[in-house]
Amino acid sequence: MEQYKISNLYTLEETIAADLFEGAVYPWELLPKISGFILELGEKLPVDRFTRVKENVWVANTAKVAPTACINGPAIIDEDAEIRHCAFIRGNAIVGKGAVVGNSTELKNVILFNKVQVPHYNYVGDSILGFKSHMGAGSITSNVKSDKTLVVVRDGKEQIETGMKKFGAMLGDNVEVGCNSVLNPGTVIGRNTNVYPASMVRGCIPEGSIYKKRGEVVEKY
Repeated sequence: MEQYKISNLYTLEETIAADLFEGAVYPWELLPKISGFILELGEKLPVDRFTRVKENVWVANTAKVAPTACINGPAIIDEDAEIRHCAFIRGNAIVGKGAVVGNSTELKNVILFNKVQVPHYNYVGDSILGFKSHMGAGSITSNVKSDKTLVVVRDGKEQIETGMKKFGAMLGDNVEVGCNSVLNPGTVIGRNTNVYPASMVRGCIPEGSIYKKRGEVVEKY
């Protein structure tokens, strides 16, 4: 599980939430802590660069937010981010610098690193998306198992019990997820990996890979 540790998935300089990651080993450990962290950080944000637009919602002055978007707190929208028409941020969300949250996209309990794009009809819940990761139109994170049992992260014969009922996906830096793909609960994708369109992904996918279908993952280089 070494390559799926925080240190091997993410560039922490590319998120306003870097302090949250201190002391943690795996990124899913942070999911229960996102809400409290936002409330603490929001109070410290510079008032010349961020505006508290309503209770527990801080938006950078350089961010673009469509009038039809809905943002519930706690939430932080960082500088130069774009929240497009009819985006729905349910709360417990950090949207990084220059990130794009597109039309009809829904976020819940997430951290989007800088330059992340979830631009068209995406659902991202209980997930962390690394620097410059991108989810194609219609791709989603499924964050609850159909049998409602607790999520286990599996990499071959190795496994880690998370103790969590809700856990979507952990995407490393520069991950590309093809259109209409489903990332099943407990999915972890290493840096610089591409996922083919219309894929159903489960478990851990190594960095620098191309995921074609289950059982067919090839090296990218």
